[in-house]
Amino acid sequence: MIELIQFPYSPYCIVQSRILEYSGVRFKTTDLPNVSDRSLIWKLTKEQYYGVPIIKDGPTVVFETSENSQDIARYINKKLRLGLFPAELDGVQSILWRYIENDIEGVGFKLNDIYFKEFVKPAHQVAFIRHKERKFGRGCIDQWRTNRTGLLRQLEETLRPFEEMLVHSPFLLGGQPCFVDFNLYGILGNVLYTGHNKLPAALRQIRQWHRRMTALKPVHQKHA
Repeated sequence: MIELIQFPYSPYCIVQSRILEYSGVRFKTTDLPNVSDRSLIWKLTKEQYYGVPIIKDGPTVVFETSENSQDIARYINKKLRLGLFPAELDGVQSILWRYIENDIEGVGFKLNDIYFKEFVKPAHQVAFIRHKERKFGRGCIDQWRTNRTGLLRQLEETLRPFEEMLVHSPFLLGGQPCFVDFNLYGILGNVLYTGHNKLPAALRQIRQWHRRMTALKPVHQKHA
């Protein structure tokens, strides 16, 4: 059975979790105890990696090998024959997921982190704040909270190209979901995680697409 090791609020973990749900196979999730304790990942990857997510499939452990790799999704896709990476869309998907994981995620995680006290246990909140402030500066979460309206406006603008794409098809690249649909779904899953943020009301196509992605039925019968 595939095991997904994760932080449940991580956009990149939500991506893989949704792909596994879509596959229809049985899988298990293991949530790490806090942002600072990556010892399980360090052990499983033989001291090669400390990020999330990773997957363990029997003796096989899969993790990302670069900033722009999609090794985990490609492994799941190949193993379970999901068709999320059609060869004719390779270049387009590569361009889109870079935009999704930079421009959209760069706004989205801030909107979620504003509410970190709702998904980070009190004992681990200091470590969470320290982790964020080491990268984004002292008081960053308070600044994001103050600028929430501006961040929501920025999110709407970064999503607008996808709104335009979805006028012409039910999914981003045609009639069937591809990896980039799950990629965007995961990033937005992080934005929506606490329930405080909503998808922009002006982006009707995005909202309809999100409902379609949420309602996708498994492509295979569940099996071990």
